[in-house]
Amino acid sequence: MAVAPHEPSPAPTTRDVRAEVRALLSWRRIVKRTRAVLRSAVVTFVVLTATLWLMPGVASADLVDTLGLVLLVAGVGAVVRPLLLVGIVALGGWGAMLLGVVAQITVIVVALELDPAERISGLPSLVFAAIMAVVFAAIIDWMLDSGSDDTFVREAKRLMRGVRRRQARQAGGSFLSLHRPRPGTEPGLLLLQFDGLSEPVLRWAIRAGNLPTLGHWLRSGSHTMVGWHTGMPATTPASQAGILHGASRQIPGFRWFEKDTGKLMVTSRPRDAAVIEPRLSDGRGLLRDGGVSIGNAFSGDAVVSLLTVSRAALPGRSARGWAAFMASPYGFTRALVLGVGEVFTELHQARLQRRRNLQPRVSRSGKFLALRPASMLLRDVNISLIAEQMARGAPVVYCDLVDYDEVAHHAGPARPESMRQLESLDRMLGVLERLAPEAARRYHIVVLSDHGQSQGATFRQRYGETLKNLVERLSAAESNALDTPAEEEAAPTAPLLVASSGNLSLLYLTRYPHRLSRAEIDDAYPKLVPGLVAHPGIGLVVVRDEDGPVALGTSGRHRLRDGHVEGVDPLLPYGPQARTDLLRHQESAHVGDLVLISSVDPVTEEVAAFEELVGSHGGLGGWQTDAVLVHPARWPVGRPELDGPDAVHRQLVEWLDMLGLRTQPVEADEAGSSTPRLSRAHDG
Repeated sequence: MAVAPHEPSPAPTTRDVRAEVRALLSWRRIVKRTRAVLRSAVVTFVVLTATLWLMPGVASADLVDTLGLVLLVAGVGAVVRPLLLVGIVALGGWGAMLLGVVAQITVIVVALELDPAERISGLPSLVFAAIMAVVFAAIIDWMLDSGSDDTFVREAKRLMRGVRRRQARQAGGSFLSLHRPRPGTEPGLLLLQFDGLSEPVLRWAIRAGNLPTLGHWLRSGSHTMVGWHTGMPATTPASQAGILHGASRQIPGFRWFEKDTGKLMVTSRPRDAAVIEPRLSDGRGLLRDGGVSIGNAFSGDAVVSLLTVSRAALPGRSARGWAAFMASPYGFTRALVLGVGEVFTELHQARLQRRRNLQPRVSRSGKFLALRPASMLLRDVNISLIAEQMARGAPVVYCDLVDYDEVAHHAGPARPESMRQLESLDRMLGVLERLAPEAARRYHIVVLSDHGQSQGATFRQRYGETLKNLVERLSAAESNALDTPAEEEAAPTAPLLVASSGNLSLLYLTRYPHRLSRAEIDDAYPKLVPGLVAHPGIGLVVVRDEDGPVALGTSGRHRLRDGHVEGVDPLLPYGPQARTDLLRHQESAHVGDLVLISSVDPVTEEVAAFEELVGSHGGLGGWQTDAVLVHPARWPVGRPELDGPDAVHRQLVEWLDMLGLRTQPVEADEAGSSTPRLSRAHDG
């Protein structure tokens, strides 16, 4: 069912015009605007007073002169900022980021240069004073809002109204539509991915009352929450390959080795993601019908892709949401200043973990210190981009919000620091609700996750060596012959290569062009498989035998094809779906010669990640395969159990079809697809 085309708006009557004029001149609107102007003036006055007082060599801080400077800043901003915004739109991408910071500083520099009192002279001093003023303004605005999102919402609404006015002008709209476009009535869909959030964590946070927006949706009955099983690998690239394209089998892990090309693929690298996407796409992706991809690994065949890894580029000239965020005093500069505060918060939280001897824990220094402010900045950028697409009337938007996942990796999935990030994402849902009246469509919101996370001390912390070191000992290889790092540019040449994703690891014998059997591996490295099976940190070793793939444990083995078990079933600690998950994973492209899963504690369900992450995902054990889907309660769920991301893809496509946002029926899509799909017997 296709969306009906827009019909031309009826000409406004005299009564409509009078009603609109009365609304524009209402006391509530006048008071609201007056308060905004007064607040801006007070903040500017305080900021300039503090800046001038702190500047060395400033002889006077006269009250009248400072008030005059406040007016000068307002006047310069009114003239200069729109010009800079035009430049930012023209530059796009990195230019927008650079000019966005320069825009705020330029307004202050020009105002200080024109200051009749001439209290600051010389370009270096002017720039330094401007930077101080911008920082003070960001801090004061945040304090006045008490950490709320009121200012952000006001700026986003201004952006959305501007976008819709431009659309109305291009369509030859009436006075009313030019001044205040009316909210849309056609349906639209916002798909918001809370990266790394497990269903048990979300359910607990809602019961605790920590997520007021999602909690209200569920308690009021407007939405319902269901869990879905990710299968293996429980990673963002695999899940998004399934959710966006229905082709999760193309992704065996977060990183893997391809024997036919001799390349180590890492899905976070744009050049690798760009190579992978054509393998996923058959032109019938989730977002093909005018959809927008924001912040994802793959595009889902979207018409517009913003900050999408496989389309490696920052938003260009057409993304005014990007430009407006960069140019706004409440956008990039504010996020940058508050991001510095996040670094100090992270240092304090890490110190508390050390002082309390909280276990398990990992180091939270190094690049993670940069990830905290970066994820906060990315969240605000993403919401601005979503707001712009809502104003444009995009039929469906899919956005990945990574805040929680990044912090949970290093702090732990249920630790207070991670819960703070989840609460901030819940606030963003409230922001989008408040922006809905400015949208060109009546948007429904679906919240889902791509996987969960499992906690535990790492393999190296428990056993004093990395998996790489263990494989090295068992294979008697040279110390530098293993485990090419994910960041290395050259093609790996090691005889054995370990590619890990959380507590999942793929082991490749790189000198052989095909996937090896157990007999061939034993012939090359007789001690390797027995040594791995006997190690207490490894719960499962999956290898091809004469009867197909078999899962080996310390006290037993499980043939995956027919379920035959000898000794103690090694799959018992991993849940009832482990056999299906492992068997499906064995059919993935470029799967390792050996597949390793760490041991899992039967009491705490903690895993031993092969990476240095206290919260991990990729394999089996714990909550990492327990994803979540929150959707409008009245929408039908065609499959009682959503097993695998490909099943979630089909469910979302059915909802798009129900809303009239799919140009071709679901049945026709499935019949005409050229990309191999999982059978219903295997994927639910």
